[in-house]
Amino acid sequence: MASAVAKLVFNILCDNDGCLEVSQLNAKLQSGFKVKLADLGSVLFDDGKIAIREGKQSFAPGGNTRPDSLVVAKTSLRLCQRKAGECTRCDGLHLCRYFVCGGCTFGATCKNPHSLDSPHNAELLRRYGLQQLTEKQLSQLLLQNDPFLLPEVCPHYNKGDGPFGSCGFTTSCRKLHVCQHFLQDDCMFGSRCKRRHTFDEQGMKLFKGFSQGNIQSLYKIYRNKFIIAGQHDSQAAAPVRPRVTSSHQSPSHRPTQINSRSPSQPVSPSKPNIDGDGNEICLYNIRKICGFKEKCVHVHWNLPYKWEVLNRDGVTWKDLPDMEEIEKAYSDPACNTSCMDPLLSMMGMFPTLNLRSASNIKQHVDFKTMTYGGSAVRRLSTVSSVLHPPHFILTTQWIWYWKEDNGSWVEFGQGGGDTTVTSETLEKMYLADKDAEITFQAGRHHYKLHFKDAEGTQQMYQQNLKHQTKREVRRRPRFVSAQDVKDLKSGSSHSSSSLTAEHIPPHWDKKALPDLGYKLVLLSRSEPDYNIEADFRSTMPCSRIESIQRIQNPSLWKVFQWQKDQMQKRNGGKAVCERLLFHGTEENLVDPICDQNFDWRMCGVHGTAYGRGSYFARDASYSDKYSRVGGSLKKIMFVARVLVGEYTKGRSSYVRPPSKPGSKALYDSCVDSISKPSIFVIFEKQQIYPEYLIRYR
Repeated sequence: MASAVAKLVFNILCDNDGCLEVSQLNAKLQSGFKVKLADLGSVLFDDGKIAIREGKQSFAPGGNTRPDSLVVAKTSLRLCQRKAGECTRCDGLHLCRYFVCGGCTFGATCKNPHSLDSPHNAELLRRYGLQQLTEKQLSQLLLQNDPFLLPEVCPHYNKGDGPFGSCGFTTSCRKLHVCQHFLQDDCMFGSRCKRRHTFDEQGMKLFKGFSQGNIQSLYKIYRNKFIIAGQHDSQAAAPVRPRVTSSHQSPSHRPTQINSRSPSQPVSPSKPNIDGDGNEICLYNIRKICGFKEKCVHVHWNLPYKWEVLNRDGVTWKDLPDMEEIEKAYSDPACNTSCMDPLLSMMGMFPTLNLRSASNIKQHVDFKTMTYGGSAVRRLSTVSSVLHPPHFILTTQWIWYWKEDNGSWVEFGQGGGDTTVTSETLEKMYLADKDAEITFQAGRHHYKLHFKDAEGTQQMYQQNLKHQTKREVRRRPRFVSAQDVKDLKSGSSHSSSSLTAEHIPPHWDKKALPDLGYKLVLLSRSEPDYNIEADFRSTMPCSRIESIQRIQNPSLWKVFQWQKDQMQKRNGGKAVCERLLFHGTEENLVDPICDQNFDWRMCGVHGTAYGRGSYFARDASYSDKYSRVGGSLKKIMFVARVLVGEYTKGRSSYVRPPSKPGSKALYDSCVDSISKPSIFVIFEKQQIYPEYLIRYR
């Protein structure tokens, strides 16, 4: 019965723009099909087929969903993105994308399939339980689920203060310049919003191949898409470790225990930011060498920290004055506010005390509430030092402190006596799971460190397991002044030159080893590296290779080797699976990729069927689709050395690899097929080294 109801619900939803409110869906089911509310409930909670945006009305009697909740049809079925004839068997439908979008003008002469009845498509539809859908119903379902079909909303347009946000491609951007919150149906500004709430002429060009009916339904299609994506992201971003609330739980749910110092233990952040961390400062820009420029998803600033206060509009942020003084105070664990006057600083603890005339008090940042004059404050920062190799400069070194009985603050591992934790080990555990509770030992005493208090705030504390006494714990950055930044930048070139000759492949050209950045070395046919030509020609026999260059970037190579070492340690010392894979791109991205590596958020999306990451292919013919011809009529293709490690089948919802069965550890990458992988999705750029650059026609 439930299966029949599920198919019926799918048919009704796909006949009604892919969605209906619960009350509307229930009315249709009861009037025409006499389906009971209980049977509907079992279908609605199948999150593999249904996504729900919770409504605001009261629950109906006997019901467990709100009548105005929006029910959206969902599927993991996707179109195959290869050209007709290139794919023999895969898990994607072999259909013309413009046929699905409703605007294919070739009809029977189209070289791409238009039939649902081919053996391949019919088998897939049966497998996904969608064989009952009509062409129109299936098209509606695919449009709101398959990210390959719809133009992306420009994330840069939706950030920043200018008329085009922070997007530097005002007239040439290939993504939609429209308010994302409007498409999500949650824009709070309405007609006052400074972002567009309509598709402009440039945006409409991106919908070439869409039928007029689908163009008129774009708002609902995008809204449904974001509801589905929101459900995926909340599932994919769930912490790896379960939250521990009681010491009486089963062994598999006990707090993480640290038995020894393990500074080299690799860290796997549990909740990566999907569109790039907008609160992370670009390390390359501090050194004045960010090749991504306006396309960079990180913040461009001249210091490794930035203090901002929320504007009155509740959306934009503005710089706080005296940032260096604020940072210096914040770096001191004894400071509750940015006010350096000890007497006034007490007001952060006792705000009701009238210690001095309010007119004489300078506004300051309250570090406990993160406010400034009643407005919210945020601190932007470079990435934590534990996430990069030791030779990286200007990362943020976080120090962990606990409070002594006399009020002084002591760094973990530095107060004398034998302890099993240090700032470095705590930082790694914190980044891996900010909900965790860590047990550790200091001398004869055993403690549990809580990253959050009982109310779920970031008020951290440690508790003696025997005496139940609590001590406050604080995480503060090591202070770096503006002068320190200048000194580190000028000194980094000297230190890097001494390390350059080490840790690099012996066959590299020793005359082309820059202190910073990269050099391109043209390969001759006699060099062993040139055999990459054979791999390229195996699927691109008709192409003419103009040149093959080796990319020599000592800094990226060190990061790659460091990542390889971390993965090997995580793998119990076993070798990590490493492959040479292809990636097609365009000319204007060559320099930033060679300099800073691949980043899917800035290098363009090569599909999202198997996750939101950087896509690499076993076959050059697949990557050729994404190699765009420039003014010289030459195409560009990278050959990258990739640490694919242990992989699993990807899904479009993934923003990181999933956990391994029965384990908290994550897979290293995702693929299109576990038995015969041809597409690899990499979520961490440290697993990639761009090794060769092929120019061809």
